[in-house]
Amino acid sequence: MSVSKNPDACPVSILMSLLSGPWTMYILWVLCNSGPTRFGALKHLVEGISTKVLTERLRMLEAAEIIYRHYEPTVPPQVTYGLTERGQELIDVLHQLNALAERWYGSEQREHSNIQRERSIHTESSSMSNRESF
Repeated sequence: MSVSKNPDACPVSILMSLLSGPWTMYILWVLCNSGPTRFGALKHLVEGISTKVLTERLRMLEAAEIIYRHYEPTVPPQVTYGLTERGQELIDVLHQLNALAERWYGSEQREHSNIQRERSIHTESSSMSNRESF
């Protein structure tokens, strides 16, 4: 993702195209909550992301000066990512989005997951009972 070099481009449009890429907001949310994080830990925390996509997103955010990359030439090398001052300006926005997401989907989503889990447990126990009766 390259930032528009058009001086007439709308700043909001530029920012939204930067932040709306796949996984980008989730990576920023993890860094916002976890602080500086090594690559392997970040990959673990951003569940489901591939190494390739994580690397691409991190490079894009680093080029936009939203995150920094700190390299330690140890064996094995240690690479840590964190929010720059520019990236830290997003913290309040990320927390506001989290609050909105919790209001809109939080309890509803957890209730749905609990119902699905209970159905699964009930189905498994019914299936076990049916097998035992044969």
